[in-house]
Amino acid sequence: MAKYLLLKHYRGAPAAVNDVPMDRWTPQEVQAHIAYMHDFAARLEKTGEFVDGQALAPEGTFVRYDGEGRPPVTDGPFAETKDLIAGWMVIDVDSYERALELAGELSAAPGAGGEPIHEWLELRPFLSAPPTVTE
Repeated sequence: MAKYLLLKHYRGAPAAVNDVPMDRWTPQEVQAHIAYMHDFAARLEKTGEFVDGQALAPEGTFVRYDGEGRPPVTDGPFAETKDLIAGWMVIDVDSYERALELAGELSAAPGAGGEPIHEWLELRPFLSAPPTVTE
């Protein structure tokens, strides 16, 4: 089995076919989208392919170490992850092809008008071992 991250974006990905921002959806459309996500995860739990998934709040802060005895530096002149990443799901599947199949299915979650979003999802494999360094 191999683990993959299915990453949902607010921005930064190609536009979806049904490209209506969620803040313009009706409460029923939001509820239908969330129900689809829950049903998708529940089905993958039954097959043993679901690991975890979360929606992310829009708030967030970049933080980095700035030297001994100095407070951490926060934020900066770069795109904020909080503006880009909407949520994620981790799956554990037998093959890359299965990961592609599931990502395609998740991309069909309903959005505005109850129609599938056809959103782009970023599919990223987890490293199974640290990368090797060659000299």
